Amino acid sequence: MNIHSSESHAKILVIDDAPENIELIKQILADMKYDIYSAFNGEEGLEKIHRVSPDLILLDVVMPGISGFEVAKRAKENIESRLIPIIMITALESREDRIKGLEAGVDDFINKPVNIFELRARISNLLKLREYVNELEHAEQVIFSLARAVEAKDKYTEGHCERLSTIAERLGGRLGLGQEDLIILKRGGILHDIGKIAIHESILLKNGPLTKQEMEVIKTHPEMGENICAPLKTLRPVLPTIRYHQERFNGSGYPEGLVGEQIPIHARIIGVVDCYDALTTKRPYRDALDPEEALRIIHQETEEGLWDPEIVEELTRMVHEEKESLPV
Repeated sequence: MNIHSSESHAKILVIDDAPENIELIKQILADMKYDIYSAFNGEEGLEKIHRVSPDLILLDVVMPGISGFEVAKRAKENIESRLIPIIMITALESREDRIKGLEAGVDDFINKPVNIFELRARISNLLKLREYVNELEHAEQVIFSLARAVEAKDKYTEGHCERLSTIAERLGGRLGLGQEDLIILKRGGILHDIGKIAIHESILLKNGPLTKQEMEVIKTHPEMGENICAPLKTLRPVLPTIRYHQERFNGSGYPEGLVGEQIPIHARIIGVVDCYDALTTKRPYRDALDPEEALRIIHQETEEGLWDPEIVEELTRMVHEEKESLPV
C-alpha cells in the first residue's frame, strides 16, 4: 500500500489511557489527512494493532494493565506488526527508561509536554520510512507469487511449497533453532525452487526421464533462484538456502558439491523435508508413499550419505509424534 496515495491516508493508532491526550494529538494532526484510531489501554491497543494494522503507533508508557513497554515488546515480536514504527510519548526522562524502551523496540521518543512541530516532523519522517518498507514488502510479495507460479505449472506439486515451508519451520524449532532461523526456513520453503521459473516447461514438466543435457539445465535453478531474489536486501538471509538446497551431505549434490556442515543448516533441513514431501505426495509415475515407507527410504539414503543424520532422526521423531497435525 502507498500510504500517501489519493485512495487512502496513513493510519495512526494512539494508545493512551487519558482521553484528553488523544484528543490533543487529534487536534495537532487535524490538517495532515491522517486516519486516527485510539485505544485507552494496552490490551485494547494490541487488539487494534492486529485489527487496524496501523502505519504508525503513538504510545504512552504508564497505563493501567499492560504498560507501553510491554505493548511495544509484543508488537515487535509479532511478525505481522514488527515493522510498524512506534513513537513513545512519555514524561519519563531517565536513561534507564529510554534504554528499556529501545530494548522493547521503540523507534523514537517524544517528551511530554508535546512540542507540536516536533511531533508532526517525527511522524512525517517515520511514515516515509514506513512507506519504503511497504514498497519492499510489495516487491517481496511479487517474488513469492512467482514462486507459487512455478508450483502451479504442475498439478502434482500443488501445495508443495506451503507444506515444505510449514514442516521445515516446525522441524527447525524441534532442532532448537532461533526465531530468525525459523523465518529463513519458512521463506526458504516457499522460495527454494523459484529459479525453475526460468526453465522451459518442456523440461520442467517432461513425463519421461531427463537427458543428461536436460538435467544440466535443471541444475541451474538454485543459482537462478538466488539471482532472482538477490536484489532484495530483506531476502538476503534466505539466499544460501535457495542456492544450496540441492547439496547433499556426501558432496554429491549441486551447484558446488559442498560436504557435511559446509552446507548451511537451513539448506540441509529444506533438502530433507523436500525429499519427504516428494515421497509422500502423488506423482505421475507412482502413488504417494505412506510416511513410514518414505522415512525408510530417507534412512536408506542417509546411510548412503545423502542426508544429515541428525536432521533425519529429528524428522523421524516429528513424524511419529505429530503425524496427525502435519500438512498433507
